[in-house]
Amino acid sequence: MSMLNAAMPTPEVGETVATYTKYEGAQKAVSTLIAQDVPARDIAIVGQALRTVEKVTGKLGWARAAWQGALNGIMIGLLFAAFAVIWSPDLAMPMIGGILLIGVGFGMAFRLLSYSIVRRRRDYASIMAVSADRYEVTVMSAHVAEARRLLGTTQPRTQVVQPPTDEPPKYGIRLSDQQAARPAETTEPAAPETSADRPADGRASSGDSEAQSRD
Repeated sequence: MSMLNAAMPTPEVGETVATYTKYEGAQKAVSTLIAQDVPARDIAIVGQALRTVEKVTGKLGWARAAWQGALNGIMIGLLFAAFAVIWSPDLAMPMIGGILLIGVGFGMAFRLLSYSIVRRRRDYASIMAVSADRYEVTVMSAHVAEARRLLGTTQPRTQVVQPPTDEPPKYGIRLSDQQAARPAETTEPAAPETSADRPADGRASSGDSEAQSRD
């Protein structure tokens, strides 16, 4: 696999101009771009999230394996018969029928032999397919704007992220919420002390002295 990847590097693709959930939609988009003179060598279809799907077609047994081998053998026999007729145009029909029978027998023998090897691990017939979750049509940068106009797509919006501020984050209840949760306490201001209430020399007033002497 590594040698194959080294011999066939991944081709360069451009910018995504449209995304489709089915491969047929991507095919139609490519046909539209080529019809409007967008260079075909600048277009690519990229499948994202590839997965393999194996569809089971039925149970495989000796009879089914022999039948499949016979069908394949008929095709092989017809191919051999065609070459024989080309080499010998005067070949008789019984000889052509014999070649077909030989092809059928060879196909059945080969299929039964292969089934006898794999039947312990796999006793069912299936077909394998590769699919993707989405297909992106990409175009080289020189034709991105034109391709989007032809396909009716717009450039995806880029979300602008505000840079972080120097102020550290605050946690808990804000002061305004705490004040709104409980009513503000009202206090009456104390009356200011005047000079009439306070003697100048710091001693008690005469009225206070007389009250103390009576007591």
